Amino acid sequence: MDESYAAVDLGSNSFHMIVANMVDGRLQVIDRMKEMVRLASGLNDEQELSKESMQQALECLQRFGQRIQEIPHLNVRAVGTNTLRQAQNGNVFLSQAHSALGHPVEIIAGREEARLIYLGVAHSLYDEANKRLVIDIGGGSTELVIGQGFDTYATESLHMGCVNIGQRFFDDGKIKAKKMRKAVLFARQELESIETAYKKTGWDSALGSSGTIIAVRDVVQAQGWCDSGITVSALTKLMEALIEIGDSASIDFAGVPERRKPVFASGVAILCGVFETLKLEQINVSEGALREGLLYDLIGRMHNEDIRDKTIEMVAQRYSIDTEQANRVRDTAEKLFHQVKTDWELDEKTDLKLLTWGALIHEIGLSIAHSQYHRHGAYLTANSDLAGFSRQEQMKLAMLVRSHRRKFPLEEFESIAVSTKTSVIRLCILLRLAVLLHRSRSNSDLPEIRIDVNKNRITLDSPSDWLKQNPLTLADLNTEQDFLQATDIKLIFD
Repeated sequence: MDESYAAVDLGSNSFHMIVANMVDGRLQVIDRMKEMVRLASGLNDEQELSKESMQQALECLQRFGQRIQEIPHLNVRAVGTNTLRQAQNGNVFLSQAHSALGHPVEIIAGREEARLIYLGVAHSLYDEANKRLVIDIGGGSTELVIGQGFDTYATESLHMGCVNIGQRFFDDGKIKAKKMRKAVLFARQELESIETAYKKTGWDSALGSSGTIIAVRDVVQAQGWCDSGITVSALTKLMEALIEIGDSASIDFAGVPERRKPVFASGVAILCGVFETLKLEQINVSEGALREGLLYDLIGRMHNEDIRDKTIEMVAQRYSIDTEQANRVRDTAEKLFHQVKTDWELDEKTDLKLLTWGALIHEIGLSIAHSQYHRHGAYLTANSDLAGFSRQEQMKLAMLVRSHRRKFPLEEFESIAVSTKTSVIRLCILLRLAVLLHRSRSNSDLPEIRIDVNKNRITLDSPSDWLKQNPLTLADLNTEQDFLQATDIKLIFD
């Protein structure tokens, strides 16, 4: 039987959705939806989304939600990008977006967005032999990636997109030579920080993958300025033509729809800045982008090819984690999980994964200092670029690392969405108990430990006399009793 999947991309300029079936191991796109929402233009000076822009976005998500309501919950993934990273009232919107779409919306970091864009391009135009530069100009940010095959060498997200650059330089809709030059110069300044490193890494060919770049290609080819892709001379002619037109509302090129006109000149300015900075002569265009990458990443997760597993492995290596200890803690945490998952309503696919990752990296803070290492570890987890993880997932993982020892920081769980807070607290308790039971770091196997839970009551059963023979573990459990009591959780053991 065919299995359906959907990926939703809440971009700063447009919202996209792609629906596909997996047929004989191959992905077959069956539907695409796109709406120009221009969410970034709804941000005010305090970086808050206006009620009007949120309403327009929610109406779009309701339409998307109706299309995918029959698709299994785990087969749908929705992500927000630059504007939702910036929005101070983003949490209010995310809660309403969840209701409108029928699925939670995750916020992804800029470099994660770049990785997913590259994945979408690599699947759409696979090339194992050549190193490729991929450029994606969005509404709020521009991503540049160098990769080969499905692997990336450099990923970067710069805070310049066709909406925010448009507001900065073309807010009155007038396209003048001086404004265009200033916009191009601004783009070059933004690119300055990566210019040397990218040129050093090098590439064999360049590709563009966004709506802006596709629109530019359509225009320059329709005008007969180049035969394939976008050449530097065609781009120069387009910039000169826009200056001659002089006003966004008067743009009359085939390939530029009405709703793209206000942001077209700023998109062209950014592309010119990229061409000038990186000395590009020509780029080709890929139809695949973030939503396709999101879809392939989601399917990988469903078929045991989860990039997040590799990321956790790399983090453990980078911070020289004691893998034997981490594996001991993980195995015990998993055993405890399976005993309580039904009573505590924990999900084997999502919650167990989170617990496993938390166990494998709970000691990363030791690379900084032993004192308060759980706090150092939480900071590293929350603020590192972790490929495959959304911002919400990183916060949950950081809370597991933060809470695995000492006082239980219940007040710090405010950063976790209300809908998942209880399950994350329960995972933290399982990790704490697993860490406690392996405090001696011994290779000797633990006896069978039984755990029983009833709401806020936890009972641990161990073989008779085992705790008497292990007085340190008994003392640790007594201390843990006091820590958990502060959170209204009663720990009983014998």
